[in-house]
Amino acid sequence: MNKSTKNRTYSISKKPNELWRASCYDSYNKYAENYFETEEQANEWIYWRWENEDSFQKDSHELLHKAIAECVELDKKQGVEPKLD
Repeated sequence: MNKSTKNRTYSISKKPNELWRASCYDSYNKYAENYFETEEQANEWIYWRWENEDSFQKDSHELLHKAIAECVELDKKQGVEPKLD
């Protein structure tokens, strides 16, 4: 089953003895793919992916910076000298 919603497209398929395969392109034209036990789970994942597509567009450097800053903060709270080397 191939469908299109605005600029988004998706496909949900299943081969014998395999999991359900869900794949989609979001409105940013980013591709994603995942596998599920049921067709319903595959369908729900497509909508979840589209509802959260903005969060997948964040710059990876921004996400890394935030993760490092959070680790440094945790170290400080535990009384450990943060080391980034």
